[in-house]
Amino acid sequence: MKLIIAMIQPHKLPDVKKALYDADVFKMTVTNALGCGQQKGYTETYRGVIHQVNLLKKVRLEIAVNEDFIQPTIDAIIRGAKTGKIGDGKIFVLELSECIRIRTGEKGPEAVG
Repeated sequence: MKLIIAMIQPHKLPDVKKALYDADVFKMTVTNALGCGQQKGYTETYRGVIHQVNLLKKVRLEIAVNEDFIQPTIDAIIRGAKTGKIGDGKIFVLELSECIRIRTGEKGPEAVG
């Protein structure tokens, strides 16, 4: 079992969701986030005052998957989020030591689904 965390641009979320659905991945958690990376933000002027905007809007996807869905999930995220420009995002793959379904008490790969 793995936990896949992806940080993507907000406007790419519909494309990523479609790519995940096409790969038979339907379970995910989506959170709005702020972050910075290579983009380093931008400068804007508001009422004559210059502001440095360092934290840009991102969307964080968290998807718990069993072993046979790891690569299809990663490929789907890349397919949906990639523009080829700086700021496309990152994917992190973490070991998921345990998963428990609260409703039934199932544990492990059966709980992930």
